[in-house]
Amino acid sequence: MMALGDKDMFPAAGGPMRHVPVLLTEVLRWLDPKPDQVIIDGTFGAGGYSRAVLDLGARVLGVDRDPDAIAGGQGLVKDAGGRLVLVQGQFAGLETHARDNGFDAVDGVVLDLGVSSMQLDEAGRGFSFLRDGPLDMRMEQAGPSAAEVVNELPVKDLIRVIGLLGEEKRATTVAHAIDAARKEKPFSRTLELAGLIEKALGRSPKKAQIHPATRTFQALRIYVNGELHQAAEALGAAERILKPGGRLVLVSFHSLEDRIVKRFFQDRTRTRGGGSRHMPEQDVPPATFELLTRKAVEAAVDETDVNPRARSAKLRAGLRTEAAARDLDIHAAGVPRLAEFHGLGG
Repeated sequence: MMALGDKDMFPAAGGPMRHVPVLLTEVLRWLDPKPDQVIIDGTFGAGGYSRAVLDLGARVLGVDRDPDAIAGGQGLVKDAGGRLVLVQGQFAGLETHARDNGFDAVDGVVLDLGVSSMQLDEAGRGFSFLRDGPLDMRMEQAGPSAAEVVNELPVKDLIRVIGLLGEEKRATTVAHAIDAARKEKPFSRTLELAGLIEKALGRSPKKAQIHPATRTFQALRIYVNGELHQAAEALGAAERILKPGGRLVLVSFHSLEDRIVKRFFQDRTRTRGGGSRHMPEQDVPPATFELLTRKAVEAAVDETDVNPRARSAKLRAGLRTEAAARDLDIHAAGVPRLAEFHGLGG
């Protein structure tokens, strides 16, 4: 079995693993998987978390919306000898996936809310503004692509998507530049869009290492894949499928995701309804989680030196109580309302 301090968890750069699981030691600490427990890895990816959990003797239900990830995990399924089941689907539906596979309650749920480095590194998937490829960005390889959004979304809605999901302060400039260019020729390639954005915004000497298209590409990826909707809905699903004493561990990579996770735990661990001298204290439902991490857990220097992706990662974890699960308002949890586009937004 793998020890929590095992250095093999962090392969050297350029080693045999294409994807290094972020905060793996910390994930295992807070997830605390035991032999024969059932753990849902809602973002299977390259199987880094799942492999480590299996090594500790637990069973795993792995979920991933990317068919390439499911195909790539079949070797691990074979090696696990019946202790790993893989399901292609969205992690927002993890409760359904669990019940469909005979699990009415589970001992743990872990979610890595960031995009897989394997997807970013593959030019043909269209996530990167540094490599030329089709302007796609679809994790499931189905549904509206980034090119369709860029070419068809009304400019006022494009401003809102880029501004809110990319936190791009000059979203209006970017959106109007896109609108003018798409009237001449629709966008189809990643570098076409990246080049236009760089021309529209220019390069800041103070931020020379940050490409001007970074925030816009982030916004399009999040919108195309409904990432914030997925994250919020997955929190509600995890609350419903976890047994009392079960653990929920989440790793996020940017402020939008982390804000949703933080608000969820604040609401679900609250035992008092505030109140003041002007207003009486409000009744609140029983807490459904006990907070395990009082503040976000971040990667240690030795991990970030090996895996720079870990620098922005934040881990939060909670312990399921016996209280009944509640309905979840995803917009109150921090998911912005955006224009609907062929099933996206809303």
